[in-house]
Amino acid sequence: MNFAGPDFVIAIIAISTAGWLINNWIRARHGYALEDEWGGKTAKCADVEARQLKAENAELREQLDHFADRVKVLERIVTDKGLSVATQIETLRDQPALKETRT
Repeated sequence: MNFAGPDFVIAIIAISTAGWLINNWIRARHGYALEDEWGGKTAKCADVEARQLKAENAELREQLDHFADRVKVLERIVTDKGLSVATQIETLRDQPALKETRT
């Protein structure tokens, strides 16, 4: 093979291009980001991941809002005057029965 001729240069370019194409094909098949001509990455797979993360984030925010509402209800129950009513009922139970005082 003549290493000084244009055939050798064309062969190296063809091998490099084929390697780049095969590399990108394998990366695309497995879901990795692809390389462009200047070595930068495309955001194809990152967009899919970002959409999934946004959907999960929205779901978690909805759950958080639901639990925040439940905590508000629990705080209202605990700080409600009904708690003092329960205490009053218990003190009435401790007192002697009305039947015993009538007889």
